[in-house]
Amino acid sequence: MADPGFSHLAVVGTMIAVRVTPKAARNRVVLEGDRVRVYVTTVPEGGKATAMVQKLLAKTIGVAKSRLVLRRGQTSRDKVFEVV
Repeated sequence: MADPGFSHLAVVGTMIAVRVTPKAARNRVVLEGDRVRVYVTTVPEGGKATAMVQKLLAKTIGVAKSRLVLRRGQTSRDKVFEVV
């Protein structure tokens, strides 16, 4: 179920700038101005943290994770996802 505060991000073509914090105490998504902060408990090795960010972000905005495409930041904490 989509969080009402994030539903405006579910529009096709929207670019979502994300700052990731891996190895956090709990999984959560926070909106800070025009940037989204995603905290994940997963370790940042082998793309595990990025996969968890995609899954958590998709659930939060209410779209299928296959509709979120990583455009920048495969190995960086700063990532950009596009809704397709």
